[in-house]
Amino acid sequence: MTKNRVVYREFGTPEEDDADNNVVDLPPQQQNIRIQATRRGRGGKTVTEVTGFQTTPENLAKLTKQLKNQCGAGGTAKDKAIEIQGDCAQKILQILLGLGYKAKVSGGK
Repeated sequence: MTKNRVVYREFGTPEEDDADNNVVDLPPQQQNIRIQATRRGRGGKTVTEVTGFQTTPENLAKLTKQLKNQCGAGGTAKDKAIEIQGDCAQKILQILLGLGYKAKVSGGK
């Protein structure tokens, strides 16, 4: 069996659906990254959210792994964003600036 087997399609062609899945992979210098520490919806636990990525899921997973290792914390990549456990905003900012990203911390205490 094929992986993308279509049972019924009223409009469109498979080529149109494939065009929607294409992700623009911009170089780090052209991406505007926002870093924010938040507790919203996490039972009082602080999580650092890094948003604004325009890259492939593979590159996002590699960057997530690198940030988790350098921060010494757990984390995940969700919906073109990275979540790192704990308040690591300044450390992540320094790492991303070193990698060539245009990043800044948003929000404040």
